[in-house]
Amino acid sequence: MGTDSFFAARNPWPSAHRCGEKGCLSPFLRNTLLLLLASLPLFAQPPVAPTDESTGPAQGENVSSYNILQSFETGYRFETVGGNAGMYRSTVNYGNGIRLLSSSLSVQSRDGHGKFFDQILLNTQGLGNDPYQFASLRVEKNRLYRYDLTWRSNAYFNPALTISGGEHLIDTVRNMQDQDLTLFPQSNFKFFLGYSRNTQSGPALSTIQLFDNRGDEYPLFANIRRQQNEYRVGGEAHVLGFRLNVLHGWEDFKEDTPLSLTQPSAGNNPNDFNQLNSFASAQPYHGTSPYWRVALFREGAKLWAANGRFTYVAGRRAFVTDELSNGLNASGTPLERQVLSFGNAQRPAATANLTVSLFPLTWATITNQTSFYNIRMVGDSYFVQYDNGSSFATVLPFEFLGIQTIANATDVQIQARPWLSFHLGYEYSDRRIRSVEGSNIVGLPPVDSTPIEQNNALNSGTFGIRLRPLKALTIRLDTEIGRADQPISPISDRNYQALNGRVEYKTRTLRFSAFAGSDYNTNSNSLTSYASHSRRYGVDGSWSGTPWFSVDLGYNRMHLDTLGGLAYFLGRTQVTGDQSYYVSNIHAGNLAARFNAGKRVDVSLGLSIVQDTGDGRATATSTPLTYSAQPAFIAAQTFPLRFLSPQARVSVKITEKIRWNAGFQHYGYREDFQTFENYRAQTGYTSLLWSF
Repeated sequence: MGTDSFFAARNPWPSAHRCGEKGCLSPFLRNTLLLLLASLPLFAQPPVAPTDESTGPAQGENVSSYNILQSFETGYRFETVGGNAGMYRSTVNYGNGIRLLSSSLSVQSRDGHGKFFDQILLNTQGLGNDPYQFASLRVEKNRLYRYDLTWRSNAYFNPALTISGGEHLIDTVRNMQDQDLTLFPQSNFKFFLGYSRNTQSGPALSTIQLFDNRGDEYPLFANIRRQQNEYRVGGEAHVLGFRLNVLHGWEDFKEDTPLSLTQPSAGNNPNDFNQLNSFASAQPYHGTSPYWRVALFREGAKLWAANGRFTYVAGRRAFVTDELSNGLNASGTPLERQVLSFGNAQRPAATANLTVSLFPLTWATITNQTSFYNIRMVGDSYFVQYDNGSSFATVLPFEFLGIQTIANATDVQIQARPWLSFHLGYEYSDRRIRSVEGSNIVGLPPVDSTPIEQNNALNSGTFGIRLRPLKALTIRLDTEIGRADQPISPISDRNYQALNGRVEYKTRTLRFSAFAGSDYNTNSNSLTSYASHSRRYGVDGSWSGTPWFSVDLGYNRMHLDTLGGLAYFLGRTQVTGDQSYYVSNIHAGNLAARFNAGKRVDVSLGLSIVQDTGDGRATATSTPLTYSAQPAFIAAQTFPLRFLSPQARVSVKITEKIRWNAGFQHYGYREDFQTFENYRAQTGYTSLLWSF
């Protein structure tokens, strides 16, 4: 397994453009974009000011012309873990220590006309070495400015024990921040400035396979360094019933993760002659994506409404790999290898969306949406390798890859009676994929530069009905049927159908609902075939019939089975006609109850459980339904497990401003076919909440 298996997704964070498998207007993946714009200040709206009228016991203190309210919850968190601590860290990860569990600060202008600001709101959660920390800040001056800051820190640990012999693991911290400044927030003309930053750093372990197909696999240390910065400027204008939004941004991403061998290694197979004495690799990868987002909305019209949205991203990427290794190959011959690879690519992408809604009658709405998506990738790469001083060079030009999708959807909503409404719709999308894999270069062997092209057309229809025979009772039924002629991949939707239904009964104190749904898809092409079935059922409800007691409960079940053809090499022999089969039966339940024990004590109890019963087999090698002759495939046809977590919390009011809190939660994780990832853990905390 090569190094790139660990860093397969060079840029795992969202870019400014995304598109679904069936096109940007697929019912399962609507491409919605938030777009912003502006021009000049115009003060037209009155300021929002808090009232001085008392609605209960006085809170906070008045200082000068402001009212100040604060609260702090500080305490100690503890945990105990039995079993696989790495698996616990990857799913829960709470540790021991003193924490600022939460805090809040509110500073409000009493008349809405403060000198420098009218409002400050500050909230934090988990500060003091919790794995998941959060802080938000808002500072606002009515009619002049609004500043928002959000900060998050997530400690991520993934032991990856089930692959690569446990030699692919990661222990990183991701810090994220978003800052936005809005000028003249209550006016018809606004300005926006924004900045976002996303960093990931920490140690990791990867592997590399050297020196040829008879070589061995060696563990490597990786120092993860990833960073993304985004700068935004734009505004919004309201003129004559139209709202125009424009945003221009610059998104920069870079990864500078070095890999190295900490000490000479005999590899994962110590019985061969392969050996790696030294290894070092630098793989900087940088890219930038300047983008525009523009939207125009028509608001307030009685007979029609329209909005148009457009985005363009001029993505550019460049990479370099400088790798040096020294060791013995499969025959025991000393070998020193140096690899130099570099390249660049341009990835421009554009999307456009126009939605028009008509209201010809009070009981009818007609909506038509047209969408366009186009992305192109053009670039080249170069590869040079030296083995013991001898070199060979390869130029790998990547001429062109283009994906273009045009889609149109129409939906009609009919309110036939106050208790009866229904909708029906039709969507057509056409996607073209065109690729030119290489071009001829003087001095090098000729390559085949014939364009490769594939078109996929999708036709889908939807229908739904909503019934309300009683004021408290609502019934919804929806269906969708789609047909695609040339899906891009074997697991893409081709001949599919979806059915969904929901019943809800809701009163002031009682709510109960039940739902059921299914998604079937069948696909096939010249290489293999694929089919998937999923069914979902569930009920949930809540009751709050008394002031001192309430309860919530729910149960969901999801069945999934997939069957696909396989073609692979076993040794030097090609195997065809094999099949990949997977079955999952997930049961999920939750129960939560809250009650007051007197006037000072609040108690909360909860239980959640998730269990995948698989296909019913007792062991990994036995199965009631076998689709493959390979034992490894049979063992991977299902993955039964259980996750159980009861919890309890108590809160005691000591004074009007002080509360004592305590909580406890148990985690139990169990895999049926293997035990080395199972664990049991208990976490809890005790704290004091002080409000003043």
